[in-house]
Amino acid sequence: MSQEEILIRAFLYLLSAVIMVPIAKKLGLGSVLGYLFAGIALGSYGFNLLGGSNEDIMHFAEFGVVMMLFLIGLELKPSLLWELRKPIMGLGGLQVVFVTLLFTGAALLFGFNIEESFALGLILSLSSTAIAIQTLAEKGLMKTEGGKASFAILLFQDIAVIPMFAVLPMLATHAILTKGDGHHDEGLQAWLHAFPNWLEPIIIIFVILAVIFGGRFLTRPLFRFIASTRMREIFTAAALFLVIGVALAMQSVGLSPALGAFIAGVVLAESEYRQELETVIEPFKGLFLGLFFISVGAAMDFSLLGDYPVKIIGFLLSFMLIKGIVIFLLSTVFKISIKDKLLVTLGLCGGGEFAFVLFSFAKQNGILSVQTSNEFTLAVALSMALTPLLFVLHEKVLSPIISKKTTVTQAADTIQEQAPVIIAGFGRFGNIVGRMLQSFDVPTTVLDHSASRVESIRKLGLKAYYGDASRMDLLHSAGVDKACLFIIAIDEDKKALEMTEMLKQHYPNLKLLVRASGIKMAVQLKKLGVEHIYRETLDTSLKMAEDALVASGIRAHQAHKASLNFRKHDEESLNQFLNLDVSQKDFFSKARALIQGVEEELRDGTTHFDQENEAWDNNSIQRNKKS
Repeated sequence: MSQEEILIRAFLYLLSAVIMVPIAKKLGLGSVLGYLFAGIALGSYGFNLLGGSNEDIMHFAEFGVVMMLFLIGLELKPSLLWELRKPIMGLGGLQVVFVTLLFTGAALLFGFNIEESFALGLILSLSSTAIAIQTLAEKGLMKTEGGKASFAILLFQDIAVIPMFAVLPMLATHAILTKGDGHHDEGLQAWLHAFPNWLEPIIIIFVILAVIFGGRFLTRPLFRFIASTRMREIFTAAALFLVIGVALAMQSVGLSPALGAFIAGVVLAESEYRQELETVIEPFKGLFLGLFFISVGAAMDFSLLGDYPVKIIGFLLSFMLIKGIVIFLLSTVFKISIKDKLLVTLGLCGGGEFAFVLFSFAKQNGILSVQTSNEFTLAVALSMALTPLLFVLHEKVLSPIISKKTTVTQAADTIQEQAPVIIAGFGRFGNIVGRMLQSFDVPTTVLDHSASRVESIRKLGLKAYYGDASRMDLLHSAGVDKACLFIIAIDEDKKALEMTEMLKQHYPNLKLLVRASGIKMAVQLKKLGVEHIYRETLDTSLKMAEDALVASGIRAHQAHKASLNFRKHDEESLNQFLNLDVSQKDFFSKARALIQGVEEELRDGTTHFDQENEAWDNNSIQRNKKS
């Protein structure tokens, strides 16, 4: 390609990514699908702007996979692996083994040879780390039982990719020997064939040991010397030199460059320069990997869906169904609750981004035909597009149904006492309130809708009852009609608002103290007539701001008064927010004016202090005298 063609191609790739990736992220589909959509738009089934093959770009973009595996290696600290050893090796390992064996057997039944079948089994056992982790994090599900199980399976899959890169070339070699129609690779590893056959394995082992030894003992003094120069661009160059050098070394002996990058990353995982290396490599990894997925999208053959719709959809449904059944059964064995079991199953039954890499790798090594690789690549892409929809199905349909059934099957506890104070929700927020009250022997009734949490509370010697505090019959048995104080500390905004509205309607004289997640909920509570609202981050953030002011040289009494003034003006502005309509065009301009007004009043209120107020800040005075 000429220089002009290269620039035009680069412009098109960047333009498509800038447009499609943010749209995909907004729709909750993830960046990987965004890059694939960008490639589809550029390819022959979109606007056909690439004008031919993009194989050269694909080879260049595959370096992003090498960088990704280097970063995965950096993240795999031995301590993390040891901590999660049971779910990783148990749930994750069994999932990959069983799915691989089942897919291999199914492929053999459909007429594929043993090498093709085993390669398909390995590749289709993987799920999308990018989509699953991002979706779980966005929905706040990472710390749930299902989130932890999903993370363990995905972590094992990421690790399993490394031996897959090592096994696939062996399958290619076996296929060549059995078919007898292969040829020797005349690439970088051609020099290796000049040595006797018995010496080749020794050379390969020597190269691997050299990578491990160099990463362990030589890179640290090198990076220490480069860091002492304080030239960030040279550190970046050294990091890229390391990754490219290891990749070339492994490729020169016929091994996967991705395997070498992973080994180098693991060796450097305990290095003091790990964080800096990760920061430097991450942007390059993202750029090259995005380029790779765009190339995959541009090369996808959608005519196959029109020519063989039953075949492609059959591949899609069969591998998603088989994988889903395996994950569901394993989750049952590991005693995961039905709600989390469905979350793991629906989130991980599709294919993953590594499938594109491995299909390309298998095709280049002659394990899979171009036709087979293209068909399964299309099926995996379609399964990834379905994954976000399956998460929505779980959240909007299955999860509410299961929650209702669980509520019916597990009856609420019988409350044997009635206290003047009732607390709804005893999580990280409510338990502090409850413990403070109980430390002063204030009679308290604690209600929580999590049976496991109630059990944990009881083990700590605190009284708590299982039940849904939004149910009127449960509140009556707790003595809400005789209570003088009701504290709503649950972390679900919608449920907290519904409970507040119900209590305001039926018990208008009952004093309510309500937790609010932020200013938006605080405004809604104000509209319901709640006087005592406690934003969960306000006090902590004000304390940090106060300490930050003192650390910046502001006198302690000035910082404290600024904190008090901020709270006062913030409460006043909250009342003014009640009159603003979010749907109005000038909402943000009015809100900005309120915020600026608070800041100006704070500045005016902290510029003048009388001498009497200064007297209590003895520590500041002593520091000033010493200076």
